Amino acid sequence: MRSRELTLGRTFAVVFDHGEDFMTALSEFCAANDVRQGYVPGFLGAYSSADLVATCEAPADPVAPVWTRLQVEYVEAIGCATLAWDPDAGRVVPHVHLATGVKRYAAAGHTSHLLGATVQFVNELLVFEVVAPQLRRPPRPDLYDIPVLTLED
Repeated sequence: MRSRELTLGRTFAVVFDHGEDFMTALSEFCAANDVRQGYVPGFLGAYSSADLVATCEAPADPVAPVWTRLQVEYVEAIGCATLAWDPDAGRVVPHVHLATGVKRYAAAGHTSHLLGATVQFVNELLVFEVVAPQLRRPPRPDLYDIPVLTLED
């Protein structure tokens, strides 16, 4: 376990509009406001489509991460995220998880890592900027190269 006290900066209310790509809009918001790291304690909205990490087949290695996509359509959703800075790419790297309910299937649920989504009607979120420590997400070779959050000076 690792922990650090966070020094918070600005707090934003952000609304993504109908038809916007969620990940693109999040990246544009961060760039426009010079937010390099932070967290999104929660967001809610609807998506006409969302791509989640999932599979319907048993993976060959049950411990290894799954990177295949499951697309769900016309869902209500809640989620949360952390935002870390990638100094090599010069951009924010979001780590977003989403819980969805597919409307046409009695709100049947899917919960996983979000790869991408298109906003339907509206998506509302709060972004809390973190000033310190530095949030980074380097790949961990000992964990299948999964990027894992670090708390650096």
